[in-house]
Amino acid sequence: MAKIVTMGEIMLRLSTPGYQKFIQADNFEVNYGGGEANVCVSLARFGHKTYFVSKVPDNPIGECAVAALRKHDVNCEYIIKGGERLGIYYLEPGASMRPSNVVYDRAHSSMSEAAIEEFDFDTIFKGADWFHLSGITPAISDKAADLALAALQKARELGVKVSMDFNYRAKLWSYEKAGKVMTELLPYVDVCIGSKEDAIYILGMTPSQKPDGALADDVTKDMFQQMIERFGFQCMAGTMRESYSASDNGWSACIYDGKEFYHTRKYDMRIVDRVGGGDSFAAGLICGLVEGKGIKEALDFATAASALKHTIPGDVNLVTRSEVERLMNGDASGKVQR
Repeated sequence: MAKIVTMGEIMLRLSTPGYQKFIQADNFEVNYGGGEANVCVSLARFGHKTYFVSKVPDNPIGECAVAALRKHDVNCEYIIKGGERLGIYYLEPGASMRPSNVVYDRAHSSMSEAAIEEFDFDTIFKGADWFHLSGITPAISDKAADLALAALQKARELGVKVSMDFNYRAKLWSYEKAGKVMTELLPYVDVCIGSKEDAIYILGMTPSQKPDGALADDVTKDMFQQMIERFGFQCMAGTMRESYSASDNGWSACIYDGKEFYHTRKYDMRIVDRVGGGDSFAAGLICGLVEGKGIKEALDFATAASALKHTIPGDVNLVTRSEVERLMNGDASGKVQR
């Protein structure tokens, strides 16, 4: 059992019932989630000791957010109280050819205004095996970006393995701002999760092959190689989503460690809720790597875990390790278990 730390903002999610548009809804369904919080819950369910670092308001809504983590055995001792409010996001689930739509309401949230001196990272990272962060956290404010850098630097100083997911959100920042900030953060990362598009549009890298004249895997490998050489990652991984519609997607993933490139099998999914799909992938990959699995086995586990997440309402992946392994071993029938 590893000690795994994640840091980010947990939010109140308000989603329309069924597949209603915002203009139709008379009420909202309540969930709590956020990139790194989702990773934390998933890893706890896989049997690891997980700690979530954040700041929430000292009010009943902040308490509800913390309770949502505690019920899944996430350690919340490093969540501090204070600030004005909990961030909110509104979700309008898509269907068929109509995409999902997200509206953020997270300005001046507690986590976006948290200060570096409020967190004792020497204590937080004591005995830690892994630290995970996503590009969403530095996107919410300049103070959060400074906090992210401080955490990454301390993790590197203490020898804690670090993973980071680009998780680019166009509604939070521009490619230009993301490129500037991520370039400062990535040198402290061991395992990076992203895509060839992140390398091209955020980091300004140029493929050595024209994307329209080469196989997708060749272009991905090329961009991953460039990122590994530039930032010194131990490996680079990313998901490959094929959007047939908002309801049906193909799902696979690839990984490269500078020597071996591996692309998993593809899962064809009927989507119940795609929010958190990338976070469940990150959790599965961390789970495999922190347990000493090779990159192929770790990636297969991550891809199966994240495929299953798409069948679960809400932000977090609530499947068990045995359910993931069953899918990895070929049982995708969906037959009733009894």
